[in-house]
Amino acid sequence: SDQFSKRVSVQLTNMETTTVKNKQVILRNYVKGVPKESDLMIVTASDIMELKVKPGSAEILVKNLYLSCDPYLGIFMREPTPSTSAFWDAFVPGKPIAGIGVSKVIASDNPGFVNASGAVGQLVGQFAKLMGCYVVGSAGSTQKVDLLLNTFGFDDAFNYKEETDLDSALKRCFPKGIDIYFENVGGKTLDAVLLNMRTSGRIAVCGMISQYHLETRDRLQNLPDIIFKRIRMQGFAAYDFIDQYPKFLEFVLPYIKEDKLKYVEDIVEGLDNGPAALVGLLHGQNVGKQVLKVARE
Repeated sequence: SDQFSKRVSVQLTNMETTTVKNKQVILRNYVKGVPKESDLMIVTASDIMELKVKPGSAEILVKNLYLSCDPYLGIFMREPTPSTSAFWDAFVPGKPIAGIGVSKVIASDNPGFVNASGAVGQLVGQFAKLMGCYVVGSAGSTQKVDLLLNTFGFDDAFNYKEETDLDSALKRCFPKGIDIYFENVGGKTLDAVLLNMRTSGRIAVCGMISQYHLETRDRLQNLPDIIFKRIRMQGFAAYDFIDQYPKFLEFVLPYIKEDKLKYVEDIVEGLDNGPAALVGLLHGQNVGKQVLKVARE
């Protein structure tokens, strides 16, 4: 919409100043394999921005407080392909990378915006529990498994790095099979899940982090099970449902206020630490939702 196209994003260090220069995270070159810290650099933009908006412009001016570090960012550091370009424009070497964050409106000429301001799997499992499902999660460390069981209330969980046979692990946790699988991993995990899906089961495909940075992606052996078991498997992106965000808030906020929905955030401070936080996320070093705090309110 015109409202969103006119946003201007700034990072402030002193609210009493009248102008500011932004710090930016720049992509050096297209990435091959898993991104490294050296693929990114921090620069201060040469442009000077005034901390005000023009009357009649319908513009808003925001101060970035938090930035989200997400696995999909690594995809758009690679040279674009037709499949990725259909989802979102790839980052451009020498230019700032884009992302999602939380900002505070500090100046506005738009009546729609006045001056105001968890990792996926952990929330998906809790939503499923709230709906009455039996929920099992897999994670890559003992600490994360403990969180799933003792903080988020999952019925069972296992460390996939310690399992020599994922098929056996799933049969142990789901002796009668799996009705619903939320896919965020891909590769061997998905292949094992297909063997354990029940007839007419459903798979919602949100991501496949294990495959993003492989030059040769894992080949699945059990795809015929989709036919034999009449499995419904569909990919989706959150952006397709952005119009339902107000409805989502109506659903989720009461659970948060009643402490029935919990979340864990792994917060790193300072934009200069952004590359390290993102690369660490891609190696599973984060515990909970990886967030980069870039400014104080």
